[in-house]
Amino acid sequence: MKIYDYEGKKNICGDRVHEARCKHRLTQSDLAAKLQVAGIIIERDSVSRIEIGTRFVADYELRELARILNVSVNWLLGIE
Repeated sequence: MKIYDYEGKKNICGDRVHEARCKHRLTQSDLAAKLQVAGIIIERDSVSRIEIGTRFVADYELRELARILNVSVNWLLGIE
């Protein structure tokens, strides 16, 4: 599978994930643990890579990130 870059990044939600995670005072490890409990196999370094835009984010991961961070998918995508 070929993954393309968008404006030099592999996702557009990383900045918002970082913002929401910090607002909730979660560490990257905390967020990874919450995702793992939800059935998303992810490690702390993957959360870091999402936030800096070097990791692709699947749609099911985006949905769980929004739920855990108590924001909408649209907000994570910068739509609202």
